[in-house]
Amino acid sequence: MSTPTTPAVRTERIGSALLITLNRPEARNAVNAAVAAALADALDELEADPELRAGVLTGEGGTFSAGMDLKAALRGESPDVEGRGFGGLTEAEPSKPLIAAVEGFAMGGGFELALACDLIVAAEDARFGLPEVRRGLIAAGGGVIRLPKRVPHHLAMEFLLTGEPVDGRRAGDLGLANRVTAKGQAVAEALRLADRLAENAPLALAAVKRVVRAADGAPDAQAFAFQRGEMKDPDEHRRRTRGHDRLRRASPAALDGAVRT
Repeated sequence: MSTPTTPAVRTERIGSALLITLNRPEARNAVNAAVAAALADALDELEADPELRAGVLTGEGGTFSAGMDLKAALRGESPDVEGRGFGGLTEAEPSKPLIAAVEGFAMGGGFELALACDLIVAAEDARFGLPEVRRGLIAAGGGVIRLPKRVPHHLAMEFLLTGEPVDGRRAGDLGLANRVTAKGQAVAEALRLADRLAENAPLALAAVKRVVRAADGAPDAQAFAFQRGEMKDPDEHRRRTRGHDRLRRASPAALDGAVRT
């Protein structure tokens, strides 16, 4: 149970990786205001330390996350962090790779946290689902937006319209999970994957993430223009195109101005 002396989110440095653990096992790691704020802080810790090359996000007690803490929400708590979205993650843009290590349930907002990561390692008995429609809601923390970009349209619609979950093996078959492990081995495999990423140049990894974000939904010409800016002078390019993703979402014309300034 998270208390004033037991943090809602724990961090542990393991080699060049930061292991980030949601720490409310008594609530299946459901996200309340404390978890959201602590997860945002953990991501800041990852970003601030140049010795850390990747993050691994998991949950305590054999469960990734059951999603939003409904009881806390009824008390008026928000699971969002301003500018960073649900759980302090779903609208954040960390520059370093983030790997979800999923054991047990990743339901609703828990699945959305995993979708916000760059890679997913799942135990074979993990459960991924977006049951919001069964409660008269939609998966507004990124599920409706991201899932159709991860799997074919009709498979995404089956998730979103039925609310039915799939296990880790099925998630691997669908391409949602990069690795599928035996029960209890997701974190170990995610840390091995983080070590593999750490063999690569950190600036190149960060540039890949920025270009992938910028290219999402953009015409090829604009995506290539953004990429050329990254390759020529990444620091200057980031300064000139700060807020680029927000501009792209606003209008194609705004993007065109950002990449050609």
